[in-house]
Amino acid sequence: MTAPKNARVEDILDRIGKRAADEKRVSVGDIVSELGQRSQGPFLLVPALIGLTPIGAIPFAPTFLAAIIAVFSLQIIIGRTELWLPDVLADREIEGDKVCSGVKRIGGVAEWMDRWFGGRFESLISGVAVRIAAGMCLVLSLGMPMFELVPFAAFAPMTAIAAFGLAILVSDGLLMVTALAITIATFIFFIEVIPAI
Repeated sequence: MTAPKNARVEDILDRIGKRAADEKRVSVGDIVSELGQRSQGPFLLVPALIGLTPIGAIPFAPTFLAAIIAVFSLQIIIGRTELWLPDVLADREIEGDKVCSGVKRIGGVAEWMDRWFGGRFESLISGVAVRIAAGMCLVLSLGMPMFELVPFAAFAPMTAIAAFGLAILVSDGLLMVTALAITIATFIFFIEVIPAI
């Protein structure tokens, strides 16, 4: 499951926005169905991007999003070609207008991502590298409840996960390395700050 060369974050968000605009409430499963199955990247990128919007400021929302990321990450690690969510997560609903608002807020970021990322050091986006990235995302997502103890601290792991997802989606090896650096910085923060709470 590799990303097509013309994969665009804006296109993915546009599909999600249109789906949410047609519904009063949209389920997580509905959103996932709009991601398609051409690449694992969107399955990591989109929940992380949602976590970076005001939706991520809702108590326990980062942990819920992290649970979704963990399920997808584990499937990528074991090599599943079609990713799925258990009903307990897929059936959860979000108000359609909140989803639309979140998509609009990150629309500018998506346009910037599409303009600046993709096609660099593609040799670093091998199957093994993707599984390692998924492993990093799994560890970050499992630690999310602890990050929620510090206001806005969940922003750091969500940023790293989004970077991994985007790197996979647009085949950008340099971004993959950057995501790894963000992950290391996040782990250092976790080790130094969380025990002091």
